[in-house]
Amino acid sequence: MTDDSTAEEEPIVFIIVGGVRRADESRMSDFHALLSAADDDSAVRRCLEALASEGYEEADLTQIGNIEEPDEDDAFYDPYCAALEGHVALLVYGSGISPD
Repeated sequence: MTDDSTAEEEPIVFIIVGGVRRADESRMSDFHALLSAADDDSAVRRCLEALASEGYEEADLTQIGNIEEPDEDDAFYDPYCAALEGHVALLVYGSGISPD
């Protein structure tokens, strides 16, 4: 008989890549989301909920994968740590507002 309670599993940290747009913006902005979840479907659902709570009206998710612990000087180190703590780390690049 094995004791499963002593074996702790590391949470899976997902990275989701795509584009997002707020209602008042005319074009999509690139984004990365890092979060922990039990599976791909749960990760996508948590990501979309986090984006909606931040006011994004449209999201185009293009890639999903797992990320191993990055180096301390990697740009994803702090978001990775936040994901391990149960947060959804959203990194949005640029503005979705087109210059006139």
